[in-house]
Amino acid sequence: MTSLSHKQEVADPRDSYLDAARACILDVGWRRTTLTEVARRAGVSRMTIYRSWADMPTLLADLMTREWAGLVARSVADEQESAPASEDLVDTLVAEVLRTIHALRHNELFVRIVELDPDLVLPYLFHRRGRSQELIVTMLTDEIVRGQAAGVVRTGPAPAMARTLVLAVHGFVLSLHTMVDDTVGAAELDGELRHLLVRMLRP
Repeated sequence: MTSLSHKQEVADPRDSYLDAARACILDVGWRRTTLTEVARRAGVSRMTIYRSWADMPTLLADLMTREWAGLVARSVADEQESAPASEDLVDTLVAEVLRTIHALRHNELFVRIVELDPDLVLPYLFHRRGRSQELIVTMLTDEIVRGQAAGVVRTGPAPAMARTLVLAVHGFVLSLHTMVDDTVGAAELDGELRHLLVRMLRP
């Protein structure tokens, strides 16, 4: 996912409104957050918010896209800074994926949504890919193609391989806690996931 870390987003004047919405959701949850409350927290009129978003689902979609895309970019950048210079493309890619999973599991907005309003996540598991998922699939596809060209990733359809990676990690983001107990810990499961991903990608 190297290319993601090099993408520079143009500052969006609506970011302060999204910041206000984020703060609302962290405080009272999604269901009790309204466009009126977002406007109040942002210090603008309701019509200013309505001109950007017709309803809360539209605003939430933009907020989640910004949140998850930013999280991935930071995780990738942090991994690249800490990775040994000798690490190959597969090891780097897998480490980026694992760091992103860990960051998402501990992201305060993600945790709040899953705790209070888990149904908001369901459409992206059962009905459609979100913009953030599409971005991640695209970045993974690019990295797989690059690894194939270097001979360190097995041959195969890169888009299908990228989507398989995303499917494989869904459970580690959402359901890891259901498999953790006194016998098996989170770190051990993450280690097994690393093994799974490396074996999937190497020739």
